[in-house]
Amino acid sequence: MRGIAFGFILGLSANAVAVHAQVTRAEVMATANAYLTLEWTPAAANAFHGVDPDGIRVETPDETFSAPGIRPGWWKPGQVNIGMPYMWGGFSSPREFARGLKAGRYAGDVYTADKRRLLDAAVSKYAIGIDCSGLVSRCWGLERSYSTREFPDLCIALASYDDLKPGDILNAFNDHVVLFRSFKDETHQRLIAYEAGSPPSWKVLLNDIPISLLKDQKFAPYRFRKIRD
Repeated sequence: MRGIAFGFILGLSANAVAVHAQVTRAEVMATANAYLTLEWTPAAANAFHGVDPDGIRVETPDETFSAPGIRPGWWKPGQVNIGMPYMWGGFSSPREFARGLKAGRYAGDVYTADKRRLLDAAVSKYAIGIDCSGLVSRCWGLERSYSTREFPDLCIALASYDDLKPGDILNAFNDHVVLFRSFKDETHQRLIAYEAGSPPSWKVLLNDIPISLLKDQKFAPYRFRKIRD
C-alpha cells in the first residue's frame, strides 16, 4: 500500500532561521478539511502530459493519465472535482490553486522514481497542487514546505502511538508523512489520517490505515512544538 515515497525532499539552507507561530488543533483540522473537500472545476488546459517550458516532465493526474506500475489519474475537465490534486513538491494554498487554474497552470503532477532522484530539480513551477509534506506544512501554518527529513526538528517525539492527538503526525523519514485525525476505535488497531499522494487517488485523502502497517514501514509519531490544544 505504501511502498513508494510521495513526500518532496527540500534542503534547509545553513543560514535559514525558521520562526513559527502557534496553531491550534482545531485550526490544523480545519485546514486539512479545506484541502480534502476543495471543489474545483478545471478546463482542458489544466491537463498536461509532457515537458514544461523549463524541461521538467509533468504528468497531471487527470482521467487520461495512465502508466505501467502507477495508479491512474482521476480528475475530469469541465466538471466539479473534490480534493486538491497531488503535485510533486506542491505547496499551493486553496486560493493559490484557484488562481492557478484560471491562469491555465497544470493541475497536479504525479510522483515518479525519476522525480525522487531529481528532488527539487523535478518540481515544475507551472504546476499547482500539494504533496504530503506540503499538506502538513500548510496545516501547521509553516512559511514553506518542510520535508519529512526536517519535521523531527520541529517536533517532540511521542513515546507511543497511543499518545497521538488530532494534528500530530506519523512521519517516515525521507519518505512519507500523514496527519493524524483520530483512532478508528478503542482498540487502537487502526487510525484515520489525512495524506496526499497515497492510494487510491492522486489527491488529498482521509484514509483508514492499519497501525501495524505504519509500524512496519517505520512511521514514528511526532507532535509539532507550536501546536496547542
